[in-house]
Amino acid sequence: MRILKENCSFVVVDIQDRLFPHIHQNEILTQKCSTLIKGMKILEIPTIVTVQYKKGLGDTVPAIQEALGDHKALEKMTFSCCGLGEFNMRIEEHYKENIILSGIESHVCVLQTALDLVESGHRPVVVVDAVSSRNPLDKEIALKRMAQEGIRLTTVEAILFELCKTSDSKSFKAISQLVK
Repeated sequence: MRILKENCSFVVVDIQDRLFPHIHQNEILTQKCSTLIKGMKILEIPTIVTVQYKKGLGDTVPAIQEALGDHKALEKMTFSCCGLGEFNMRIEEHYKENIILSGIESHVCVLQTALDLVESGHRPVVVVDAVSSRNPLDKEIALKRMAQEGIRLTTVEAILFELCKTSDSKSFKAISQLVK
């Protein structure tokens, strides 16, 4: 199953100030997520950003916010993004079958969102090097469960080049520079 850019939306899940310092390999996650976000901009993939309980967990971390630019985060209280009516309206408004997911925590908000997206008829695509958890085992088990549930797993570089589709696309050169 090829993932085509015309049929994708992108979601950045809860990469927030107060939780982020405790996330396993958070510096690598920052770099991978920033690359992915910039690539999605180049490819003109619609993007949605969420924050979980902003009062308690803070805002999107500055490095990710900088990569996102002017995207305003949707605040949620449910772990799954799909528990937020505004999120569901946004993904259904311009229906895209594939929903590319990045963010934290892999075993809570990312997992529950992916499972709910499957239930609602979407095909979630989890970018494994752009998700993380506090505990590496939690991430590992969450990714295994997602795979068992038929959720597609990929990497930052793999998804960006798959969405480019060809080396003569207008986006290819910019994406190549990003992943170097």
